[in-house]
Amino acid sequence: MWSLYKHLTILVICAARVRAVLEVELPISARTDEIESDWTAVVYDDKGPILVGNDGGAASGGFHAFVLNGENAMSETAHKTPGRTKLVAMVHDIGRKDIIVTIAQTDSFFRLYDAVTFEQIGDPLSRTLGDWSALCGWKSQGSGNQYLFLFGKGQAVQFLIREQQGSIEILEVQTFKTPVEASACAVSLSAQAVFFSGDDDPTVYAFGAAESTFTPSIRIIGRGDDDVTGLAVYVGHNSDYLIVAQKDTAAVYDVSFNLLGSFVVTGEEDVEVQGLSFYQGATQHYPAGFLAYAIESETGAGFGVSSLEAAFTALNLEVNTAYNPRERPCNPQTPICASCNNSGFCEAGSRLAGAAACSCFAGFGGSACSAFSCRNGCSGHGKCVGANQCECEQGWAGLYCAFKVVKPVAETEANGGDGDDPAIWISPVDKAESRIITTTKSGIGTGLGVFDLGGSLLQTIAAGEPNNIDVIYGFRAGERIIDLVYGGCRADNTLCLFEMASNGTLRTIAGGIQETKDDYEVYGSCVYRSRVTGKQYLFVNAKSAEYLQFELSWDGNALSTTLVRNFTGGSGGQTEGCVADEANGWVLIGEERYGLWRYGAEPNDDSASRYLIASIGEGMYADVEGVALVEGASADEGFILVSQQGVSAFNVYHRAEPHALIQTFTIYENGDKGIDGVTNTDGIAAVGTTLGSAFRKGLIVVHDDTNQLPRGATSDEASFKLISLEDVIPEGLQDELDPNWDPRADWRQELDKIL
Repeated sequence: MWSLYKHLTILVICAARVRAVLEVELPISARTDEIESDWTAVVYDDKGPILVGNDGGAASGGFHAFVLNGENAMSETAHKTPGRTKLVAMVHDIGRKDIIVTIAQTDSFFRLYDAVTFEQIGDPLSRTLGDWSALCGWKSQGSGNQYLFLFGKGQAVQFLIREQQGSIEILEVQTFKTPVEASACAVSLSAQAVFFSGDDDPTVYAFGAAESTFTPSIRIIGRGDDDVTGLAVYVGHNSDYLIVAQKDTAAVYDVSFNLLGSFVVTGEEDVEVQGLSFYQGATQHYPAGFLAYAIESETGAGFGVSSLEAAFTALNLEVNTAYNPRERPCNPQTPICASCNNSGFCEAGSRLAGAAACSCFAGFGGSACSAFSCRNGCSGHGKCVGANQCECEQGWAGLYCAFKVVKPVAETEANGGDGDDPAIWISPVDKAESRIITTTKSGIGTGLGVFDLGGSLLQTIAAGEPNNIDVIYGFRAGERIIDLVYGGCRADNTLCLFEMASNGTLRTIAGGIQETKDDYEVYGSCVYRSRVTGKQYLFVNAKSAEYLQFELSWDGNALSTTLVRNFTGGSGGQTEGCVADEANGWVLIGEERYGLWRYGAEPNDDSASRYLIASIGEGMYADVEGVALVEGASADEGFILVSQQGVSAFNVYHRAEPHALIQTFTIYENGDKGIDGVTNTDGIAAVGTTLGSAFRKGLIVVHDDTNQLPRGATSDEASFKLISLEDVIPEGLQDELDPNWDPRADWRQELDKIL
């Protein structure tokens, strides 16, 4: 069937035909209470269907299981908390077990759970570092072998899951690139195709589902009327239906992407559904099965199901309640053979010729796939002990032992629900009395937190969901010279500014809320003061990479801003983190799925003239998030630090051109001090100046997505980790640090020249 897709072109449906397609209501039949939901799966249990849904909460993270015990009711039967989780999947009849598959964002390990007892099966398996965004299973109709497709930042990984010698194992078959970061996926048995789609995009892609190590050919098969929020496949008797969710609407297509009709989920206001799955059995209350989904509406986030009976009848769709996910082929023919060590595929016809020609799974090699190999040779910091499995030397970890391990020396007190970015304010009175400022962008507790260098919370101040935060030193406000704290506030898409008093306390200031422009959605931000003119500028960007540069001034008795520049950063993909290098007149911009860019920061600089410092795949990992500059004694000395969320690691680059990569580091727990490691990191701040005896050669502060507590618990509130800069910068390069660096001294010198 996959040959069908070789000749498909993008399907364009005329307006008249779209209007003629029937749209029917799909009422919500049952609904859970509030859960941070993204993804669903369904267990085909002999006693009745069980809905499995992820939990993305910090303290409650893992998955929930619900039994449907009535037409309008769901009862929770299990809740497991291995850590913040986005993805769940079901595989049936592996070693006579039905298995729930999860991958926790906190450690990137697969975990398997018995779908009857909900107890974990064995130890966590196959650590796969990354920020993963979609997961779906496929059982080969020719062999009965079970596979998983895991999607992330521009890539997909195909795994084989099987019973081997009494235990369950997950083996990587291959990894290949994808044109987008998939946010939804589904597999059609009749078309033998894997469908996937990206976030904020109406495009649906497909590639062949095959037992092969050859990179699949990915094609666009069509586009929806709106951005796709979820995909699912309903298995038909002869041909499947592809369901494409777009907010509250689920369009129904055949596998050739011909539109057959659509469902509109009703019963709540402002509905958006994602993470779809079907139950295709017949029960008393769901005689044609149901559609399950993660739902967000005015009622809140959670999971819901909708009976299919009336909607399928109205659209004249064929019901198939005989579908059985455990069903195996009558005469299975597996390409995985003993001649290839059961670690690769026997190539077509090789059995007949005698000795098999093998196509080995990732990490296996040799003529019979009996040898191990590890990517990058374990980076010279470990030994290869299995297929792409490295045993790292002490002090090294991460992807193939490529990351230097450092430990936090302190952490901020837990505060706020969803943190993002830190900043470091250097006290003009006593550097040991400097402050750490952090953002909370969640609806509850939104604003800024102020901490001392020991991590104690000193102050909170309300703000409208600030995302990034930076410090402005020595701003002239009429007759006063003051410090400011600036961030982009997402609640009302404004520029938020506060005054930082000399005693390290934040307070509001006249003109502290500045407008951006109509229909603009604030995301990242940073600051720049010109060494040419002495003027102060504010950068802000949207997710679309549209950057606005404002001049900040004092007008009479209040702050005022003027838009002086507008440009698109990077390749046009989502951007967030940025930092200015004032001595060199640069602004450095992180494009989450592409790399780190350098632009001129003056308002009259040519925005088309840019320099790519580093790109994903060349020693850099997605998502690129926070960017920080460590000042040195001169404009050519110092370092650039970049956080990489998908692998919970940080790159260190030379400040001077050509900005060579120095190393990658990751932050593990400090057991002696009871401080957890850093996962799914976001913002970063750093200074190289001495901040008292605790930080003689500077300080790094980083965001930690999951604040794990002693004895395995997780806090609902965020914390930021403090790292000594000298633990990160190699000893031979620490001479570039300036322990006496004073941000106000540079400003005063430049101001004297201008005046």
